[in-house]
Amino acid sequence: MRNVILLAGLLLLPLAGYAGDDKDAEGPVIEYVEMKPKFTVNLAEPKKYLLVNVQLLVEGADAQEKVKKHLPMLRHELIMMLSGLSSADLQSMEQREALRVKAKELMAASLAKVEVKEGFKDLFFSEFLVN
Repeated sequence: MRNVILLAGLLLLPLAGYAGDDKDAEGPVIEYVEMKPKFTVNLAEPKKYLLVNVQLLVEGADAQEKVKKHLPMLRHELIMMLSGLSSADLQSMEQREALRVKAKELMAASLAKVEVKEGFKDLFFSEFLVN
């Protein structure tokens, strides 16, 4: 009899993990916010341009809404930063990573100006073309 109870307990043990509330297991909502449309800006050289697709990593539903609300301002800031760059400054991976870090810092500073101090985590280039 004891063996039957032990066997039943062992068989039901994996189901105990499903008995908990799923909401407790969920953390904050993390989402990528795509800045649409893609950025196309003129570079310093004639007939040269940069095409870049930017994704913002945002944590928390409230922060996502605030970031989405301020996308026009964020687009403006990025366009001003990217316009007029030299194509020679965008060739290596190190240069592109430095540009990404600079853009991330610019986004964080711009969001802080409009009282969005938490939630923005990172910025990524999901497409990057120098032509």
